[in-house]
Amino acid sequence: MHLEFRHLRTIRAISDCGGLARAAERLNITQSALSHQVKNLEEQIGMELFVRRSKPMTLSAAGQRLLRLANEVLPQIEAVEMDFAGLKTGRTGRLHIAIECHACFEWLFPVLEQFRRAWPDVDVDIRPGLQFQALPALQKEEVDLVVSSDPSNLPGVEFAPLFDYEPVFLASSVHPLASKPFIQAEDFVGETLITYPVERPRLDVFSQLLTPAGVEPAAIRQVELTAVILLLVASNRGVAVLPDWVVREVRYNSDYVTRPLTEHGITRRLYAAVRETDATKPFMANVLRLMRTEPLKLQRANVKA
Repeated sequence: MHLEFRHLRTIRAISDCGGLARAAERLNITQSALSHQVKNLEEQIGMELFVRRSKPMTLSAAGQRLLRLANEVLPQIEAVEMDFAGLKTGRTGRLHIAIECHACFEWLFPVLEQFRRAWPDVDVDIRPGLQFQALPALQKEEVDLVVSSDPSNLPGVEFAPLFDYEPVFLASSVHPLASKPFIQAEDFVGETLITYPVERPRLDVFSQLLTPAGVEPAAIRQVELTAVILLLVASNRGVAVLPDWVVREVRYNSDYVTRPLTEHGITRRLYAAVRETDATKPFMANVLRLMRTEPLKLQRANVKA
């Protein structure tokens, strides 16, 4: 027996409509074509599927068995067809994000809240990229977007610029370095540096300042949460270097001082790494736009404050 999806749709339509005429109208075929289809199917099975002398038409035992199959299978097929239609139009999809920047959660959550409202059918998830190799995972299609400040030349991967930011020195207002107009690498000698639990090459204070200068702090204290870093700094338990979007809320708090790194400051750029084949998807283009604009709104609000 060669059973097709159209046979299951036929059985369901005749059962719902109670006769060939209305079922044929629902299926958008002629009544004679529908009758011929049912006859061929019955010949394959070797038994009748309907009790034809009844009005409305009722299913035989064999027909009831096919109807149960139709009610199990067809909703799954229709759901997949809807998913494919959504994918084709760009309304559905998957957006699994890996973050190589520990402090990026500060601005990413507001971005994703806006994205969620605009694209409710896109599956969104976040994976801390520090727990695995994020860019190889992107190439393997295990994640769909990587937030990183270190662009690489990877086949099939596009690094879309997001925005520039400034790593900022943060200390207690009673700290001896609070009187300096800017901070240099040598100022960290003898200091306890509070950082996220991240490899040194991924920390701006090391990659952009201390490592090139060959300077080593007296101690390094690793802390998972931004709020705890701020608490320790305010208590004068150490100093920190954080992105400007993190310190915007404490910049005017009397417990803290913020200073640029070096006389002219240091500027870094964040990127969103995506597969080239995904870059033009409507929902991907939208989340990239939000990632570019929302953090800048926060920075402008901070300047006005």
